Amino acid sequence: MAGLRSVLSGRSVAGQVFVLLLVMVLLLVVAAVVALVLQAQRDSAQEARNRSLAVAEAFANAPGTVEALDSPDPTAVLQPRAEAARERSRVDFIVVMNTDGIRYTHPRPDRIGKQFVGTLGPALAGEPVVEEIDGTIGRLVQAVVPVEDPDGKVVGLVSAGITLENVGGAAEAQLPLVLGAALAALTLATVGAALISRRLLHQTHGLGPHEMTRMYEHHDAVLHAVREGVMILDGDGTLLLSNDEARRLFSLPEDAEGRHVRDLGLDPATTELLSSGRMATDEVLPVGDRLLAVNQRPTDPAGRHRGSVTTVRDTTELRALSGRAEESRERLNMLYDAGVGIGTSLDVARTAQELSDLAVPRFADFVTVDLFESVLAGGQPDAAAALRRTARTGVDEDAPLYPRDHQIRFVESSPQGRSLAAGRAVLEPRLDEAPGWQAQDKERSAQVVEYGIHSLITVPLRAGSLVLGVVSFWRSRKPEPFDEDELALAEELVARAAVSIDNARRYTREHSMAVTLQRSLLPRTLPAQNALEIAYRYLPAQAGVGGDWFDVLPLSGARVALVVGDVVGHGLHAAATMGRLRTAVHNFSALDLPPGELLALLDELVGRIDQDEAQDEHVAPVIGATCLYAVYDPVSRRCTVARAGHPPPAVVRPGGHVEFPDVPAGPPLGLGGLPFESAELELPEGSRLVLYTDGLVEDREHDIDVGLERLREALAGAGESPEETCRAVLDSRRPGKAADDVALIVARTRALPAGRIAEWPVPSDPAAVGEVRAAVTRKLAEWGLDELTFGTELILSELVTNAMRHGGAPIQVRMLYERHLVCEVYDSSSTAPHLRYATMTDEGGRGLFLVAQLAERWGTRYLPAGKVIWAEQNLP
Repeated sequence: MAGLRSVLSGRSVAGQVFVLLLVMVLLLVVAAVVALVLQAQRDSAQEARNRSLAVAEAFANAPGTVEALDSPDPTAVLQPRAEAARERSRVDFIVVMNTDGIRYTHPRPDRIGKQFVGTLGPALAGEPVVEEIDGTIGRLVQAVVPVEDPDGKVVGLVSAGITLENVGGAAEAQLPLVLGAALAALTLATVGAALISRRLLHQTHGLGPHEMTRMYEHHDAVLHAVREGVMILDGDGTLLLSNDEARRLFSLPEDAEGRHVRDLGLDPATTELLSSGRMATDEVLPVGDRLLAVNQRPTDPAGRHRGSVTTVRDTTELRALSGRAEESRERLNMLYDAGVGIGTSLDVARTAQELSDLAVPRFADFVTVDLFESVLAGGQPDAAAALRRTARTGVDEDAPLYPRDHQIRFVESSPQGRSLAAGRAVLEPRLDEAPGWQAQDKERSAQVVEYGIHSLITVPLRAGSLVLGVVSFWRSRKPEPFDEDELALAEELVARAAVSIDNARRYTREHSMAVTLQRSLLPRTLPAQNALEIAYRYLPAQAGVGGDWFDVLPLSGARVALVVGDVVGHGLHAAATMGRLRTAVHNFSALDLPPGELLALLDELVGRIDQDEAQDEHVAPVIGATCLYAVYDPVSRRCTVARAGHPPPAVVRPGGHVEFPDVPAGPPLGLGGLPFESAELELPEGSRLVLYTDGLVEDREHDIDVGLERLREALAGAGESPEETCRAVLDSRRPGKAADDVALIVARTRALPAGRIAEWPVPSDPAAVGEVRAAVTRKLAEWGLDELTFGTELILSELVTNAMRHGGAPIQVRMLYERHLVCEVYDSSSTAPHLRYATMTDEGGRGLFLVAQLAERWGTRYLPAGKVIWAEQNLP
């Protein structure tokens, strides 16, 4: 109640607002009532005109009106009709008259026969007329219309009208409703004004106009007098108020208030802070040439009203100190990033590029790294040799500096030459005044200066006592030249990079040595043989040299051995071990051992190697070496396979079907004590035998089954030739760096034609030797090898005779016409023959000596039930 009385008193701002609102509402209600009454009267008059015209036209055109006018007594006929029509149509009169205006009808009979009062001219011309006149019954609205006969001739007139008294009565009938609505509106407006004033009273704390004006003047004076900028923004980021200091510090336009902060031309950081409305305490923002400390708080801590108030003070005097602190922090960050980002790989060129990428544009606009050629190859730097531009990074690509891979010899007077000679950094603050630098290349030096590069720091890349190259830092965009502090930073930056580059150089040297060793240990060319058409691929690992190897070994009897192995690990040790294993396989294969027995001997050898190196803690054991050994015989088209911890081979049949034969998986080499079983595969001519190392089918992300399935799909879609197969298999590998070596051999089988194979059983009778010689002579003549008849007869005679004397039945002779002429004698004894030199007094012992002299090579091959002694002769 006290608040209401204060509102009604009119002394406060709320009371005055209430009175003004009430007066305005009252005036609006009165105006609305008057307008409604006038509008009702106007609408009633218009309705009277319309009704009068309609009634007059209806009566004039009613049936019988024309005939009544032609009758002897028109009044008798028309008067009753007119009165009846008048009552039905609710008009005050209907008057029918002749063309002279003499009335035939009238509500008052005493007016019949008298002259009509009104305008008749337009009606006599055939046009209706509506007018407001003073008639015999008062002020009225009347309409006069013509009555026309069928020929269109006006034979009479009809007038209908309503008095204004009746028209006004219709409007007055609506007045109570209008006044009631006005009263209700006035009541609602009064209540609304009272509520608004009460709210205003609460917000203004009951202050009067003079008090509020005085308070505003005080606040405005304080606001603009303080030496601290003040800004008030609403929740949308629109500037509501700013004092003079804020305008000065932010360089705000005159019409800043009422505009969004994004439209005030402020820098992005300031705009983000002001528009966000977040709390800030002494947050320093660079604005133009000033450093401003900004404090910002919400206008309503309770969060009911969005908005913020921001205070700003100038802290430009702290700029120098803050700049030095920021510069120091940036330098520390750069040095930290150098320790993390330089040397991520053991590649010299990439490490040099990481250094140049790090320094641009944080420290310099252009950075070039020049290394000695021998350093790139992993060797010791040669001070007399040329350097090669290994890395170059810049803010622009079109700078006239030497391009990457350009060979350079720096003159002694150049900053780079002085750095290399003295082993210390050199600062050239102004290149346009440095004749020693310009002497390097006068034309290019002029282009560099014209381009805008004006300052240079050169730092030698030192690793202990070695100078690996020189790093040049060039500045163009920043007008200030390099200073001594930046020289010290460049030295520290290059010193950290030099360690990584030297590590990469040492690794490159070891990697090159290991690659050279590995390449020397792998077969450079495949031996000549006819049993298999072979293609191969070897892909070294990206991370280092591995121990994968392969070989193709021709054996006796036109057979060929294929071997694939893998030594776990990388580096020189793995490559050297691989070479030892390959040499051992070469030696063991000369014994013509079955694959299982050969792997057993190889396993024993690896065990001995581990025992010999067990005393050296710096040498890792060879456990983890794997091997697969396969022997293909083109005569029987059979392939015998054994494996020691190695992935199984793949076979592609002539029709394209791919399978992985079930070859027993032995343990890796070096475990010892376990046998190795072999599997025998029958391969039709044209089959492809695929041998590989685990690097082809295994990676860290997928199981070997996934790799084998991927290999199966690649083989199924490959061409028929071994080269096409190798290409398809390697193309199917996932892109990226290889984590392990890959060795791949694809061999397509061939069969020795039956016409080039000759076999004879030999009875245990010395007389059968002659029959064998005769059969051999005939077969050699059939093959066109008559030149070899003598030597072949002698070789087979000696071998068959030895089999009869020292071997056991059955005895069988076989000749193969392949790249060589192969003679083989089989017997069931496992006793090995020995070559010896007979003395002059010995009666025998010269048979194998003669065989060795006549044959290109000879040997013994042991079978599960006996042996085969063979000899090869070169074809003529």
